[in-house]
Amino acid sequence: MKIKAKLKGDIVKVKALAKHDMTTYDQAEKKTGNREDANFITRITASVGGKLVYEVSTSQFLSKNPIFKFQFKGAAKGDKIEMTWTDRKGNTKTDSGKIK
Repeated sequence: MKIKAKLKGDIVKVKALAKHDMTTYDQAEKKTGNREDANFITRITASVGGKLVYEVSTSQFLSKNPIFKFQFKGAAKGDKIEMTWTDRKGNTKTDSGKIK
């Protein structure tokens, strides 16, 4: 996951790229004949200093390697933002970046 976070005034603007194939039910059925092989990101969270600042539930309708943009208040330059995604099969990926 690539994370860019910039502080402007008192608002932190975040842009994150989540690397994932995002296989839909239809794509899985065409490829393997089994809809249960679908695998896509279902949840993304972001936290700063242990405080949850972003949480979203997603579906199969995101593109491959989706980009997420959001903003929040309550952080300072140099703070570490940690993002985690979870996919349909239970795999998780966590990455972090510094707020600039």
